[in-house]
Amino acid sequence: MDSAQLREILAFARDAAIAAGEFTLRHFHRDVSIEYKADQSPVTIADRGAEELLRERIARAFPSHGILGEEFGETRGRDPARWILDPVDGTYSFVRGVPLYCNLIGFEWQGEAVAGVIHMPALGEMVVGARGLGASWCVRGSHGGGSRGGWTERPARVSDVRELSQACVIATGVKNQYKFGRGAIWERVMHACQADRGWSDGYAYALLATGRVEVVLDPKMAIWDTAALLPVVTEAGGTITDWTGRPTHDGGEAIGTNGHLLDHVMEMATKKSDK
Repeated sequence: MDSAQLREILAFARDAAIAAGEFTLRHFHRDVSIEYKADQSPVTIADRGAEELLRERIARAFPSHGILGEEFGETRGRDPARWILDPVDGTYSFVRGVPLYCNLIGFEWQGEAVAGVIHMPALGEMVVGARGLGASWCVRGSHGGGSRGGWTERPARVSDVRELSQACVIATGVKNQYKFGRGAIWERVMHACQADRGWSDGYAYALLATGRVEVVLDPKMAIWDTAALLPVVTEAGGTITDWTGRPTHDGGEAIGTNGHLLDHVMEMATKKSDK
């Protein structure tokens, strides 16, 4: 897939994410009904409706492409192209009225994640990227930078922090670090860093890609959680790997770094327990 085609894909994904975000905002801060799936994760009309909207748009624009979504599974396509959707990443945040939830749209070509959008509709922020095209940080209604459709854009770039003692590490939830056997690693990295915070889900990687944090530790991820994130973060100069350091969007886990700190974090992740 050449750069012109990727630009078309990214422009479409960006517009689709804005539409999905507008749909979810109609249900945000409302008394929506919450159901619980088999894994006890919550789901609402916003999750399902946003994914239906995205699927309809993709099917019209790219009828030969496959689609994989968190809520409605997989529809196979004829081309080696697949859209990977998390219509509301951070449903726990969404149902509690916390504005850190995201619409995530990832695009695979021949099995590789090559384009992605992280859209935070309640914050009016979006970070987008595609292989070879760089990454952009888009803010709705702000001033400065290039303007497009009511959004201003500037390049998205990870921070230049090169020592963990100056870094901020974040995680969606500390409990999961221990639940999935990563508690000792979390403690080592957390104590080595200058600060730790709990900003969640896809928003954490938007912060990473825009230089506002340096390390993200996620011991449990689904492919729809990571497919959009990998091209955005890597095009911003960072890394997303599994917990062994292998770059992947389908490893079931993720460590995000600003690139400069990857080796430092991997050293701690592979270190034998001090206990």
